[in-house]
Amino acid sequence: MSSSSLVRAAIIGSTGYGGVELIRLLAAHPRVTVTSVVSSSSAGEPFAAGYPHLTEIRTDTLDAIDPALIAGKADVVFFATPHGVSTKLAADFLAAGMKIIDLSGDFRLKSRETYTQWYKKEAPEQDVLDRAVYGMCELFGDEVAGVDFVSNPGCFPTATTLGLYPAVKAGWIDPDTIIVDAKTGVSGAGRGLSLSSHFSEVNENLKAYKIHQHQHTPEIEQVLSRAAGRPVTASFTTHLIPMTRGIMSTMYASLADRSRTTADFAELYRQFYEGRKFVRVRPTGTWPATKEVYGSNYCDIGVLVDERTKRLTIVSVIDNLVKGASGQAIQNLNLMMGWDETLGLEFVPVYP
Repeated sequence: MSSSSLVRAAIIGSTGYGGVELIRLLAAHPRVTVTSVVSSSSAGEPFAAGYPHLTEIRTDTLDAIDPALIAGKADVVFFATPHGVSTKLAADFLAAGMKIIDLSGDFRLKSRETYTQWYKKEAPEQDVLDRAVYGMCELFGDEVAGVDFVSNPGCFPTATTLGLYPAVKAGWIDPDTIIVDAKTGVSGAGRGLSLSSHFSEVNENLKAYKIHQHQHTPEIEQVLSRAAGRPVTASFTTHLIPMTRGIMSTMYASLADRSRTTADFAELYRQFYEGRKFVRVRPTGTWPATKEVYGSNYCDIGVLVDERTKRLTIVSVIDNLVKGASGQAIQNLNLMMGWDETLGLEFVPVYP
């Protein structure tokens, strides 16, 4: 690690939405400086050419993917890359002595077979996979301290498992009855052009996609299984909403003890997340909206017991590019380095 007071960071995949969000957030971080922006497809081009809003803010040109070159410039590397890229590159960067925070899904699942099944790509080698610590900060942050390789959680799993984990961990809901209805803004699809994210396809439209096939399903089940102490299988359906940012996960499950009340669950959630700056449990009777966390690292949660059906309803919202990606990645860096986890992240949500 550099003897400088500032940790030097490289961002691979810096021209995607996750990468440029890292640029925005790290610009306000008091202990990190971005020294290398990397793109395999645009190396040598001015970074601001692709993002004119960064004119005179980022004046550097894009580096190629070269572990030796990047290791000479940086101490930590963020992989803000499509799935399948870090699988091939992580070992080289670890060998170069760098810390890694991977925002892709390549190292989240601990079963190589499960990864291949859901991502349709070659799985990482087991020895490299074993080095990656799953960085869901509010749940497993203690495991991140001092490590050199963190796998950053997915956007849907962040909103969903933060919403469900306290109730599953306490045994207050039947995990075999969990249903997740999740909705996301279009930025979750990335900056690449596709028919599904075309304006005229998305505008004034609402559609479900990847039904029973979404690659975040096993990640959600992996975390909930850890909470329950046994395998958990959940129904998970995703929908695309005509907005830029935001995820709302609405979750349902039957009560394990039908005498539990909304007040019981509200207190459970408040105690579970006490002291965790970025999870806000809403007062009973109020529900979070995506606009209320826009541009921030917050996850807002509301809970309510349906006295008629004896089911719990949980609503959880995040900004998919911040808490669902780059913000949580920086939160993980803070935990890795032994810093306050809120460092550089205490942004007030943008409203309206």
